[in-house]
Amino acid sequence: MSETAHKTLFILNGPNLNLLGTREPETYGNTTLAEIEEDTAAKAEALGFNSDFRQTNLEGTLVDWIQEAEKSAAGVIINAAAYTHTSVAIHDAIAAISKPVIEVHLSNIFAREAYRHHSYVSDVAAGVICGFGAHGYMLAIDALASMLRGQS
Repeated sequence: MSETAHKTLFILNGPNLNLLGTREPETYGNTTLAEIEEDTAAKAEALGFNSDFRQTNLEGTLVDWIQEAEKSAAGVIINAAAYTHTSVAIHDAIAAISKPVIEVHLSNIFAREAYRHHSYVSDVAAGVICGFGAHGYMLAIDALASMLRGQS
């Protein structure tokens, strides 16, 4: 693994998160994904890490990125969005890598529709942060940085 990979946090975002700021702001807030990307880059840098922030609406692309993290990242923060509740493929990709993964959700998925209460990500993630809006990404970076420093 390269020195850059030791310092890079993958921040992966799933379907419809490109619509943040306009999509259901009462549930997801008014912060755009571009603003979250800017904030996460600054937070990661302040903690001595690089961030590689990505979004896709495609399940297979998320799987590819998770697999890529094994060689190119120190750890992963993932908001798999709706795929959280449906994707065995994402579960299996996370289970197949040795990097720590933090699951993030803007809303409290346990205070929403019953079908959102189950996550295929949670049982293979190091931790779950939900219900804190865009600030959840900052909490996830803090948690992941702390975990990675503990491994050093």
